[in-house]
Amino acid sequence: MGNLLYTIAVILIICWAIGVFAYSVGGLIHILLVIALIAIIFRLIQGRSI
Repeated sequence: MGNLLYTIAVILIICWAIGVFAYSVGGLIHILLVIALIAIIFRLIQGRSI
């Protein structure tokens, strides 16, 4: 489950970076960034508790 969250977070960050350069999606890019950051933080919290 942790690998899946990490993979999703990386994909979302890549999508955000592409969107920032393309300027075509608008506010959706920032939502993707927030979701990616939450997934990364969740992964870090889970990794330290084990």
